[in-house]
Formats: sequence, structure tokens, C-alpha cells
Amino acid sequence: MTSSPLPSLLVIPTGIGCEIGGYAGDAIPFARLLAAASGCLITHPNVMNGASLFWDDKRIQYVEGFALDQFACGELMLSPVRKQKVGVLFDAGLEEELHQRHIHVVDACRATLGIDIGPVVATESPLEMRFKTSSSGASTGEIINPRLLVKAGERLKDEGATAIAVVTRFPDDIESNSLEAYRKGRGVDVIAGAEALISHLLVRHLCLPCAHAPAMFPLPIDECLDPRAAAEEIGYTFLSSVLVGLSRAPNLIPKSDDIEKMNLGLNLPLIGVEQVGAIIAPQGALGGEAVLACIARRIPLIVVANSGILSVGLDALGLSSDLQLKKNMPIFSVKNYLEAASIVLALREGLSIDSLMRPIKKVTVSK
Repeated sequence: MTSSPLPSLLVIPTGIGCEIGGYAGDAIPFARLLAAASGCLITHPNVMNGASLFWDDKRIQYVEGFALDQFACGELMLSPVRKQKVGVLFDAGLEEELHQRHIHVVDACRATLGIDIGPVVATESPLEMRFKTSSSGASTGEIINPRLLVKAGERLKDEGATAIAVVTRFPDDIESNSLEAYRKGRGVDVIAGAEALISHLLVRHLCLPCAHAPAMFPLPIDECLDPRAAAEEIGYTFLSSVLVGLSRAPNLIPKSDDIEKMNLGLNLPLIGVEQVGAIIAPQGALGGEAVLACIARRIPLIVVANSGILSVGLDALGLSSDLQLKKNMPIFSVKNYLEAASIVLALREGLSIDSLMRPIKKVTVSK
């Protein structure tokens, strides 16, 4: 008999140079493994967007980062759907060639994959994006004309879109040393933080599934490219993976709304944070809202050795090993995502993790 799914969260923050998940789609194999172990994996576009590549798995719920934080905090529920009507929002700053390349992707995904796409709109004028680096070294950015982004998103929602793919023109003049290091597998994705700003803003304002695809001209061929960066080099756009991810992204249901009304009487299952059985996160990136909210709810935390530029670990949160034992905190530190999947599977099967360890400790009687 197959165990019922154990909804689990996989968080790999964007723009912090994680060894796994710091590139376009390089975390997909690990997400697939965790989806098989849990039966229901909730993760975000940074994990699943592989530029021109994608992997469609009904066990994976594709949830934008801000929405995932809200879900973990108990502000949102997720309603899995058969399909979304994906509206496409183009930045007016795209040159004609880039615009046409992305139109080809839209038509290809309609004709080849059967995705329901439309309407398609453009902003009234260019959004103008800027890249920045925070004091921690993480990538971030700035939207010069955010009002135009929100206005175009509102138009898509009003015209019937139930999810939104955003394509914005990103500057091609990325600092050469940073770009070279990234392509060689040693640096931070300098555009990732700016991408997150765009999707966060739209989800916060519209409460619709959203993901972003940057529009840039192809780079010169590099024979020494790190394999993790290769997905970003094989096509003209990154839009296809976004459209696939959004095509079955779950609806976002605010807890304050009439759940039955929002669910449109279809009796579709709702997923709340109360059902989450585990959260998996990199060992140096435990300070995010989703992780902290899950710790507060005593949801088992699986900390994976997945290095990046941040160092917010268990010690920084006051969750050292001794304190874990005193408070009986359900925290597991593992060396890789293979071990993380085994922990998730054990939790799903209702197995005591202690019973799987050797040597096994004898029971003691408290006096």
C-alpha cells in the first residue's frame, strides 16, 4: 500500500550562489527526487526554471517565492488545478528581434505543448531594470517604473488571465568579471535578485501565480562553460520553462477569503501549511520567512549542505545541537539531497528516524 503524500517545502533562495540551485534549473533533478519521496513537493521557480529546459511533474507544486513565504506563514492556501490560463506581460523595452523570439515561444508552447496562453499585453513604456548587489553579496535590483508593471498585470487579470508570465528587458552590460565567474561556476547569478522583485510585486498585488523570464541577447560561445550554466546558453529565451511551470501552478487562496467560493465549487483539494510534513533548505540560508515560519510551527527542518554566500545557519538561529535536544526540535542536518530524500521518505512512512540510526540508543526511564 502506497503511503499518502507528505507535502514538503523545498526552498533554495535565489541570487545567493548556492552550489545546487544557483543556476537555471540545476536543482530540478533534486526536486524530482524529493517529489518522488514526498508525493507532493512545493517549491518555487528558482528551483524549476531551466531556461529552455523544463520538467513537468504533477507531484510538484510551482509556487512563486513571495507566495511560498505567505503559504508557510499561514496566510495563503494552495489549490491544485488542472490548468491555468497564462497571460503574458511583455516589457515595452524589448527590441523587435527579442520581442519576436518570445512571441515564437508563446506560439510554440500553444501549438506543441497545448498550454492555454493569453491574453498577451505590453507595458505602456519600458520598465527599465537595474542590477544591484546587497551588503551580503546577494544579487538584487531595482524596477524604475514599477507602476507600469502593476498596471499591465491588472489588465491581464481583468481580461481573464489566471497566471502571469513576465518578460522584461534586462541590461546586457553585466559586469564582466561577475558574469565570467558565474559562467565558470564560481559566482552569484547577478540577475536573479532583480527577477524576484518583479514576481514578488505582482503576486503581492494580484494574488495570482507569477514567474519571470529575462530578455537578453545571447552571449558568445564559451567552450569552458560550467555544465550548470549550460541551460541558459542553448536557446534565445528563458520563457518556455516559465510557461510550463505556470500552466499548472496552484491557485493562491488567501485564508481571509471564502474558501468554498474561491474553490469554485469544484471540490479540489486545498493544501495548507498545517499539512506540511517537512521543509528542506540550504544550511547557510535559514533566515528566510518560510524557514522561520516552519520552525515556529515545529515542522521538521532538513538542513542540507548546499553552500552559498550566506551563513545564516542553526547556530545563528540559536538552534545548536544541544539546544535541539533540550527542546526536542525536529531538525535534521544532512550532507546532500540524497540524504534529505531519505529523511522525507521516512517521515512519510511514519518511521522513527532514531530507529534507523546505529548504534541505537537504549530507552531510559525518567525519574
